[in-house]
Amino acid sequence: MTDQNIGDNEGTEPSTETQATVRTYTQKEVDDMMAKTKTAVTKKLISKYEDLGDPDTLRTIVQEHQKIQQEQQLKRGQFDAVIQELAAKKDAEIQKRDKIIESFKVETPIVEAASRFRAVAPDQVKALIRNNVRLNPEGDVEVLDDKGQARYDDSGRLLSVDSYVQEFLSKNPHFVAAAPATTNTRSNVTGSTMKKVDMKNLDMKNPEHRKIYADYRKTAGLA
Repeated sequence: MTDQNIGDNEGTEPSTETQATVRTYTQKEVDDMMAKTKTAVTKKLISKYEDLGDPDTLRTIVQEHQKIQQEQQLKRGQFDAVIQELAAKKDAEIQKRDKIIESFKVETPIVEAASRFRAVAPDQVKALIRNNVRLNPEGDVEVLDDKGQARYDDSGRLLSVDSYVQEFLSKNPHFVAAAPATTNTRSNVTGSTMKKVDMKNLDMKNPEHRKIYADYRKTAGLA
């Protein structure tokens, strides 16, 4: 081997000066670098809000605002509950008032009319026809037909309770007490105009119905 080759081979060997050096970091150095990075990122994010004040102060303000909102919602819910309770009481008072008015303008007149027209049981008559009588929005008493429409008399006025009760008793004479058996009444009822008692509607277990039947037989000359 020549001296030249030996010199060439020696020139290709790496020197210690050109070898790369690998740097190692301690845990403290890593922690310091992470802390610096976090501080830099945090500062960058909050820089635009610096004029609003300290972040902790802002956080406290937001929490207080949320608390106030929750309290207001609670109060609002309680207020709504109070309003609903008052509305329910008002509705109950209105219903009570309407019931008193209906009793005065509808039910009492029916019973009084039934009594004047000699109904055997005025309260029973009221129970049978009560659903056909109502108060309209103006507070007037209306007698209803089968279709639920207000009825009118021949004069074009609302049919009165008296007229309706009289009409009902005329169509259902078994609800009418017999007149005292006198000469005049006997002569009036023995003619062709005498109304017959509908036996199907009489309950012989009812003392009042038995009396109606007995009076009918007397007036008809069957007793």
